[in-house]
Amino acid sequence: MNHDAIVYVVDDDAALRDSLTWLLESVGLRASVHANAQEFLAGWQAPDNAACLLLDVRMPGMGGLQAQSRLPEHGIEIPVIVITGHGDVPMA
Repeated sequence: MNHDAIVYVVDDDAALRDSLTWLLESVGLRASVHANAQEFLAGWQAPDNAACLLLDVRMPGMGGLQAQSRLPEHGIEIPVIVITGHGDVPMA
């Protein structure tokens, strides 16, 4: 496992961010957490190591799918995993 790998977690739910951070760190991954998509995009700096993005669908302001569509304009080319507590078949 690459212990320098980083997982960016973007979710408006603080408890979920904390839980995901604990889970990721328990298996040797670093977590960079952000409360919303705007914060993540504004602070983006390309990592030197492997990375991926966990992105919540429903957040105040910019939702996860909108944020995903804006990744290329910020030069973000990392794998994205979309998460939600409110999903349905049409959304998938």
